[in-house]
Amino acid sequence: MSHMVDGYSPLRLLLIGSPGSGKGTQSGRIQDNFEVDCISSGDILRKNIAQGTEIGKRAAKEMKNGAFVSDEVMVRLIDAELGKIGSEQSWLLDGFPRTMTQAKTLDKTLDEVSQPLNLVIHLNVPEEVILQRIMDRWVHIPSGRVYNMTYNPPKHAGLDDVTGELLERRPDDNPETFKIRLQKHHELTEPLLDYYRQRNILVSLAGNTSDEIYPQIRDLLQSRFKPEETAEAQASV
Repeated sequence: MSHMVDGYSPLRLLLIGSPGSGKGTQSGRIQDNFEVDCISSGDILRKNIAQGTEIGKRAAKEMKNGAFVSDEVMVRLIDAELGKIGSEQSWLLDGFPRTMTQAKTLDKTLDEVSQPLNLVIHLNVPEEVILQRIMDRWVHIPSGRVYNMTYNPPKHAGLDDVTGELLERRPDDNPETFKIRLQKHHELTEPLLDYYRQRNILVSLAGNTSDEIYPQIRDLLQSRFKPEETAEAQASV
């Protein structure tokens, strides 16, 4: 469980970025170094799709057609996850909200439990870089583990490092579908960025790789939230 640290307010963080911009990678690094719980819309979707739930089937059909999952589906999933988080826990949202309707619904939900967003980070990665990442991406569907043949390949080609099961390409990881997703992403995200910019909680961080962007994220969070002590530091006390 992640709790508020004396002298620091709980972090209420949202990561925004294009498909393939590295939101999952950055989310993992933040969790490794800070006491922050993650709510990943992608993980929640994949879990429901893999389990064949009613809402998972609806989401899979929408994604196969190159569309984003509808507001109704996403709000139902995220509201349920937020309801499990205590008021003193710090958290980050990865991949939600993606529309103004979702953002306003989220704000209403968070206001009701006195946990408003206090930081939104926009991952600004060039489109040509993102396209190459998409083309090199392979996924272990049941777990959501992502591999990239350029910088994060599996130990054995085509196989998941943990289970040894076959890796697959996501149905929407192709140039044609990606271009549709990217266009829709920009149409939806620009108003969203303006919305959070007007609330003075938006920070845009630019870079070609996750290694370039993460140090910027780390420095930003260290100014607002105390990093978790390492095992070595704890042992030396």
